[in-house]
Amino acid sequence: MSTPNPVAGRARPRARLAALLREAFATGEPDLTHAPIGRAVLVLAIPMVLEMAMESVFAITDIFYVAALGAAAVAAVGLTEAIMTLVYAVAVGLGMGVTALVARRVGEGHDEDAAQVTGQALWLGAATAALVATAGVGYGEHILRLMGADAGVIAIGTGYTRVLLGGSATVVYIFLLNAAFRGAGQPAVAMRALALANGINIVLDPCLIFGLGPFPELGVTGAATATTIGRGAGVVYLLVRLSRGAPHLRVRPRHLALAPAVMLGLVRVSLGGIAQFLVATASWVVLMRLVAGFGGAAIAGYTIAIRIMDFTILPAWGLSNAAATLVGQNLGAGSVARARAAVGVVMRWTVGCMLLVAAVFLLGAEAVAALFAREADIVAHAADCLRLVALGYGFFAVGLVLTQAFNGAGDTWTPTAINLACFWALQLPLAWWLALPAGFGPRGVFGAITVAESAVALLSWWVYRRGRWQRVAV
Repeated sequence: MSTPNPVAGRARPRARLAALLREAFATGEPDLTHAPIGRAVLVLAIPMVLEMAMESVFAITDIFYVAALGAAAVAAVGLTEAIMTLVYAVAVGLGMGVTALVARRVGEGHDEDAAQVTGQALWLGAATAALVATAGVGYGEHILRLMGADAGVIAIGTGYTRVLLGGSATVVYIFLLNAAFRGAGQPAVAMRALALANGINIVLDPCLIFGLGPFPELGVTGAATATTIGRGAGVVYLLVRLSRGAPHLRVRPRHLALAPAVMLGLVRVSLGGIAQFLVATASWVVLMRLVAGFGGAAIAGYTIAIRIMDFTILPAWGLSNAAATLVGQNLGAGSVARARAAVGVVMRWTVGCMLLVAAVFLLGAEAVAALFAREADIVAHAADCLRLVALGYGFFAVGLVLTQAFNGAGDTWTPTAINLACFWALQLPLAWWLALPAGFGPRGVFGAITVAESAVALLSWWVYRRGRWQRVAV
């Protein structure tokens, strides 16, 4: 009778973990329509979580250094970012269409069609970036004034606004190209692009903000310059990978020829995604405007809290993006049951992750906020926001996963309708009433966010159970 080897027993899980990580970080050809669901989710989610983390590191890095310049500089970043969320809405909305169509074509085995979708997306991205850059460079000061900035914030922040909006092509293309690679089941490529972009941004940020070494001292404008240069490098990397080819996705010159039918199909799916995010982000802009009425400390605290939350919900974003890819590819392969199973696995894992984050915020919001601000009033506002929003993190996880499942299926208009009901019809009136007539101030705005996200989850679950999403043709 043989004796069990405890060392070998411990080695087997480590070996399986190492193999899983190698598969997740590789750029080979994954089989997402036949691999075990849990493994497929992890292979996609690990690089997607890191990709989302690196996207948020841009914001965290900027706010870390800009905070040393004072509340006016932080407010300028926050107000500009509120406008940038509209740009993100368009880029992410287009990206949702790209992911849905590329994933569906790959699931069907039509790689040539997936490349053509990506080629048409490049033209749509160019048109979008040109419009944003024109508005940002020409009207940066007016945009800040429209957002409620005072003279001090306008003086210090106009350059930041002009550079960030003027370089919006880097934002649009990094979202679109990453979406294409995710749809093809290649999230490791997107992760590597953002690793490069972040490395450059982290090095350049302090150099351009404070004028270290041979670099000019640009203040808060330096943060925008560093971010734009970093993202630009990431875009170049993605374009090179796209032209050289990856499994299921290689764009050649013939795929860049205008194809009206393909472009219209992409626009049709993307319009739902754009509208979906415009509704949500326009709501955030209005909330920022409401908070601005309570002074610079409230804006700064809210800005810091949002940046922290953006970073801590990364596991949820990565997992939900994995759900979108799996739903799209498996529907393309004709496996509805497997698509539903993937959603179930992702939802359980995402809720667990978000409840852990919520516990940290509920127990230590002040300590977390104090890492990014020194002034007591800014820390107090940021802690209030973290604590109140964390109360709805479990619901937020459910809503996010189901929204991405709809998007991955190409049903982008259902989340749009849900967002209209929960954000515009519910969140905005409630935030105004709680903040002003009811007298809760910024806390009223923060509480309305939690109520709205919970409503999104409940309504999304009801729609998901009806099953219309699994019959959408794209």
